[in-house]
Amino acid sequence: MKIGVVTFPGSLDDVDAQRAVRLGGNEAVALWHGEEDLKRVDAVVLPGGFSYGDYLRCGAISRFSPVMTSVIEAAGKGMPVLGICNGFQILCESHLLPGALIRNDHRKFVCKDQALRIENNRTPWTSSYAADAEITVVLKNGEGSYVADEATLDRLEGEGQVVARYLGGNPNGSLRDIAGVTNEAGNVVGLMPHPEHAIEELTGPGTDGLGFFTGLAERVFS
Repeated sequence: MKIGVVTFPGSLDDVDAQRAVRLGGNEAVALWHGEEDLKRVDAVVLPGGFSYGDYLRCGAISRFSPVMTSVIEAAGKGMPVLGICNGFQILCESHLLPGALIRNDHRKFVCKDQALRIENNRTPWTSSYAADAEITVVLKNGEGSYVADEATLDRLEGEGQVVARYLGGNPNGSLRDIAGVTNEAGNVVGLMPHPEHAIEELTGPGTDGLGFFTGLAERVFS
């Protein structure tokens, strides 16, 4: 598959995401925030970082980048989209996902290896994992606390839209320990932790994150 990775001003995990895409057996295609052309990719990753310096709100300016016009349209037609950390924030700002990400409850940046439970393995991005799989990936954020109103949280729980949940303690105050969610269609996923930093034994806490990049082709084209 051809998976596009968008670079925004302030992105810092775009190269890591491209490497994860390649190690997952796919072709990484660099996409630029200022261009609407998605270069005929099959899926899109919005990487982590500090797009536009996190001014106004994290992701609030990137949401209006020309590339997002195409991403929103493609996502509406079923294209798989994964937003990681800042990418998750952009997806929420774009209303492709419900809820919002706010300042960590302890008001400090957190960087640690984080245990997660995969609660929905039916999305294109999580289909490589067994149901309720427990994995460890990197978490690094200052505005990673997921919030939504009670009705939205109940709906996410009831419809199986919680993709991943924090284990071993809540690192940022996310309501109901939510680490990632998906849209109703299941093709758009936002995840606050960084699976692209857990793809090689040499440089990460194991390879638990690689599954986000390996099952996509089988799920989409099967």
